[in-house]
Amino acid sequence: MQHQVHRAIVRLAVAFSAVALFIGGFRADLAAEPLKIGYSDWPGWVAWDIGVQKGWFDEEGVEVDFIWFDYVASMDAYASGDLDAVTVTNGDALVMGATGARSIMIGVNDYSDGNDKLVARRGIESVADLEGRTIGVEVGFVCHLLVLKALEEAGLRESDVRIVNLPTHQTAQALASGDVDAIAAWQPHSGQALESVSGATELFTSANVPGLIYDTLAVQPRSLAQRRDDWSKVLRVWYRIVDYINDPDTYDDAVRIMAARVDLPAERYESFLQGTRFLTLEEARAVMTPGDGFESIYGSSRIVDAFNVENQVYDEAQNVDRYIDPSFLGAL
Repeated sequence: MQHQVHRAIVRLAVAFSAVALFIGGFRADLAAEPLKIGYSDWPGWVAWDIGVQKGWFDEEGVEVDFIWFDYVASMDAYASGDLDAVTVTNGDALVMGATGARSIMIGVNDYSDGNDKLVARRGIESVADLEGRTIGVEVGFVCHLLVLKALEEAGLRESDVRIVNLPTHQTAQALASGDVDAIAAWQPHSGQALESVSGATELFTSANVPGLIYDTLAVQPRSLAQRRDDWSKVLRVWYRIVDYINDPDTYDDAVRIMAARVDLPAERYESFLQGTRFLTLEEARAVMTPGDGFESIYGSSRIVDAFNVENQVYDEAQNVDRYIDPSFLGAL
């Protein structure tokens, strides 16, 4: 009997060892997988390409796979579980979460400082002139909120204009064809509208409401829990990128790399950087400190959350605190 018990204990020990080896091997395989990050055509996200081209992720010892998407397609890929992280605005992180694909924002790349624009056709000189006219914008996205802020500052309500729902990439064409009197879009679409429509006028931009639109790195919670050290390394590379952009000695090379990623001449792409407020580590820490109003990502996100519910983007208000983790920046 004692021998049978002993053999049973030995068999259990062997079985547990096998399970432990399997789990350990599984975790090792998991850790060896590249972090898959979806990014798209916005200066604060195109800038990740600097780190890729310079080999800084390899220097940090973290393997990453940056995958290029159209913006909405990147969110769809994240929601489908194909990505570990995605670059999105703080408001769109809430939209994804409300529909079942929650993420945690661990870093703020920048805020839009003029690249999101309300642009009108010739003859419309002010936001007040839009009363009774049509505005093309992708309803429920951040530029819709930009339109509402512009109308509010001009003493108008949304009911004083006619909103036409347009995919952002179609806005410049709609303005050029005369289908709408004005459009709201982000770069490069807002710039295309100004360039392609003779006499087009910039009426209002995100520079009028800094902090309305924060651009972030939003990570899948499970990936964040399993590979916390790797995500810290990713953020260390990001602030190396920011320093490279801000350094006059390397600025031109940074612009060259970013322009090449989107097949534009460097001198043209440089204007996009002027409408993007890249945040240093210290500035990002301040933004990720809880507070009210647009100077904090918490306050900004609550304002956007209220907008989303009011405009039936989703039904129930989100718990903004669950979407933000400032501890990564605090530890850098």
